[in-house]
Amino acid sequence: MSGAALAHAAEGLIGAPFRLHGRDPATGLDCVGLLVAALAAIGRHPPAPLAYGLRNRDIAGPLAFARGMGFAEVIGALLPGDVLLADAGPLQQHLLIAAPGGGLIHAHAGLRRVVATPGPLGWPLLRHWRLTD
Repeated sequence: MSGAALAHAAEGLIGAPFRLHGRDPATGLDCVGLLVAALAAIGRHPPAPLAYGLRNRDIAGPLAFARGMGFAEVIGALLPGDVLLADAGPLQQHLLIAAPGGGLIHAHAGLRRVVATPGPLGWPLLRHWRLTD
């Protein structure tokens, strides 16, 4: 499956409610749940981590999680379906998915739903991943 398919799957989840550790679009998604649900929509069913909170000291967990889901780190232009790990605040890492027409899709805790936001990314970028197959 391509990154474009992942981007379109994520786009279909816009409006889903936010819930920490949420994995079901009907009851709520967090940023990890958004990625897991979008991957499931394109036929991938990776195991998702559960041992994390809104605040995290390091990014070892997301790094292993990305590799286990078939992503490789890349440098360069953002393509639809690319996944970003951003530093959204003190000890707070956040996953975002590049949207099909530009911008980013993510589970917004403050707005309590999955949203699309225009680029560029407003937070420091920690990692940039792309599906490998």
